Amino acid sequence: MSESTSLPSVAPRRKFPFRVKVEPRLEETPKWLPVVVSLIAVVIALLIGALCLALVGSDPWKSYASIGKSAFGSWGVFSDTLVKAIPLMLTGLACTIAFRMRIWNIGAEGQFFIGAFTASSIVLIPVLPSDAPRWLFILVMAVAGMIGGALWGFVPGWLKTKFNVNEVISTLMMNYIAVAWNNFFIFAVWTEGGFQMSKMFPKNAWLPRLADMAKEIPFFRGMTTHLGLAFAVVAAVIVWLILYRSKWGYEIRLIGDNPRAAGYAGIPMKRNIILVMMLSGALAGLAGMSEITGVVHRLQGSISPGYGFTAIIIAWLAKLNPFVVLIVSILFGGLILAGREIQPSGIPKLMQGIILVCLIASDFLLRYRIRIIRRSEEE
Repeated sequence: MSESTSLPSVAPRRKFPFRVKVEPRLEETPKWLPVVVSLIAVVIALLIGALCLALVGSDPWKSYASIGKSAFGSWGVFSDTLVKAIPLMLTGLACTIAFRMRIWNIGAEGQFFIGAFTASSIVLIPVLPSDAPRWLFILVMAVAGMIGGALWGFVPGWLKTKFNVNEVISTLMMNYIAVAWNNFFIFAVWTEGGFQMSKMFPKNAWLPRLADMAKEIPFFRGMTTHLGLAFAVVAAVIVWLILYRSKWGYEIRLIGDNPRAAGYAGIPMKRNIILVMMLSGALAGLAGMSEITGVVHRLQGSISPGYGFTAIIIAWLAKLNPFVVLIVSILFGGLILAGREIQPSGIPKLMQGIILVCLIASDFLLRYRIRIIRRSEEE
């Protein structure tokens, strides 16, 4: 008779009493949630930036305090911050209106450079005589800058509608073409004495600054903020009115939210793609015009520290709200201005990249709900 062998008993594995469940959000997202999620993403990005600063031997909190003081410590430096923010405002609005229709315009940088080129051509060809009145110079140069940017935006829009070319690739590649185009004229055609810049514009082709009114208002003495700020504020109002108070804006938002429904409704998709890309390019071109006429007063290569790329972060952080774009642009303008206070010099760009990654990751919380569920005894 064989004896039966009994197997050793195995204790049941203990499970964690809770489990995490991720499920799509079916209901409409609360209006407060995007704001809270964005703020949390920025805080996390700043903490990661602080860690990076600590790893390179800097004191993170002293560095952040120095940034705040260098960008917002007085009315004079705040005026300089606004100067850095103006091109960010306009390029941020350019990205906002394109992104709202889910058209990914990554070419605001190139449209910025072409806007600067076409505006400069009014002086350097010349189209207007050097003694033309200032108001005429500003008007014609602004229109020229917007036309240049709009044409540069038209090309990828037309390629997308005609041949279904991915606009991310086409707009990105056209950035390099725009820089090379400008460099050809700066180095060969309009160079001043062989230097890497054109001749100085006449003063009646400069945008007026607050400092120009210092005789009448002494408080404005030394303030460099120029008329481009008014351009940006007016542009924000116009973009908001287009998006939320016009039939065209309804079409833009519907295409962005549900392109299939927009197609069933008979909305002309191809026309809207081209028009939105042209408007986006025009805003970026106006940014280029304001930078050369309000700041450098000549055409040169180093007119942008990456305004068009930073605008992508600004548009996402502002949740495509034109008025919030203005506020976020001021914060990033301060970061650019105070970046010289941070060492190594690449840290400001690193921080911008970290913020963008955190913002993109935070969109997960807007599309999905995370629930913590207690495990049942049967599990």
